[in-house]
Amino acid sequence: MAPIPGSGLAKGLAVTLRTMTKKSHTAQYPDAQPDLPPRTRGVIGLFEENCTVCMLCARECPDWCIYIDSHKETIPAAAPGGRERSRNVLDRFAIDFALCMYCGICIEVCPFDALFWSPEFEYAETDIHELTHERDKLREWMWTVPEPPALDPGAEEPKEIAAARKAAEKLAATQAAEAAEADRDRAAEADRAAGSGTRPAAPGTGEPQPPTEGGTA
Repeated sequence: MAPIPGSGLAKGLAVTLRTMTKKSHTAQYPDAQPDLPPRTRGVIGLFEENCTVCMLCARECPDWCIYIDSHKETIPAAAPGGRERSRNVLDRFAIDFALCMYCGICIEVCPFDALFWSPEFEYAETDIHELTHERDKLREWMWTVPEPPALDPGAEEPKEIAAARKAAEKLAATQAAEAAEADRDRAAEADRAAGSGTRPAAPGTGEPQPPTEGGTA
């Protein structure tokens, strides 16, 4: 069946009329802040205490918008005769958000959890050069990072926690076995001392105590 001439225009006008009768809902920004999703990619916060200056984030960045400077510092030996160590000290960590495409690769590849997504988005500038933010500003954004969501009760236990729990259980079992063996040794020593008429060994000496008067233990 051929379409009726003008039916498309009629449908479009019907949609327009329905929309015109509805009340509009306009969020009066900035008086009313938007309700952002929990995984909003706003800006990148830096937790510099975790940064080891491995440069992995800067190397993997597709836009080359991360700038890092550092220097080496010698750490004295912890014990006499030990060897001195050297470590990298962070001097500069900056991100040019005029180049950043918010892919999140730097956050994903960071092996020490030094970079995080923050939902902050109000950082517009009148000059494009001012969109390069140094580590002090990145540190301020770090405190706006939301807490991670709670784990699903039915989720698999994290490997790190499982390994730590197994190590603690193994250590507790070893200590319990050693304590039980020590109790058996003390009981056997007491039985031998009772049969020979001598008193059990004095604690810490390993030598039996002389018998008391009457030959009793």
